[in-house]
Amino acid sequence: MTRKKKILYVFIGIITLFFLFLVWYKVTYSMDEAASYEINSPTNQTKLLIATQGSEFKNAITENIVNYYKKDSLYIKVIDVSLLDKINANKFNAIFLFHTWENLKPPIEVEKFIESNKALKSKIIIYTTSGNGSYKMENVDALTGESNIEDVKKVSNQIKRKLDDLL
Repeated sequence: MTRKKKILYVFIGIITLFFLFLVWYKVTYSMDEAASYEINSPTNQTKLLIATQGSEFKNAITENIVNYYKKDSLYIKVIDVSLLDKINANKFNAIFLFHTWENLKPPIEVEKFIESNKALKSKIIIYTTSGNGSYKMENVDALTGESNIEDVKKVSNQIKRKLDDLL
């Protein structure tokens, strides 16, 4: 076998391993789609939008927040972040965006939503999860953390305090 063929085979092997790693990473760490649902009547005067992604941690926090507010005369709409482009932010008193930092950036839908609703930033609360818990979008006031299931109560309370100020 010639030297050029050996180099070519090694190069192809490295590229193959790299793509296998990317597939494994995507399958292991990508978020599930969050189920969409509504609590109480959309005719209620006070409205909360929760845009999230599906994971054990995010589902537990979303459930805590929904359970905390559902007894009030408050309309709650829960959607996956992929549906943000269909939302009229002006119809909500508070918006909670809950997403994971993936591939060194937030989901594009979250970026676009924030960009197109800059005038409403005072009623948008963002919580970004990442591997080390510190990544967030530049020039955006956001809470950050890791997706540690042990922190569900602490993080839920932190978010509820922020939402209480808006609702």
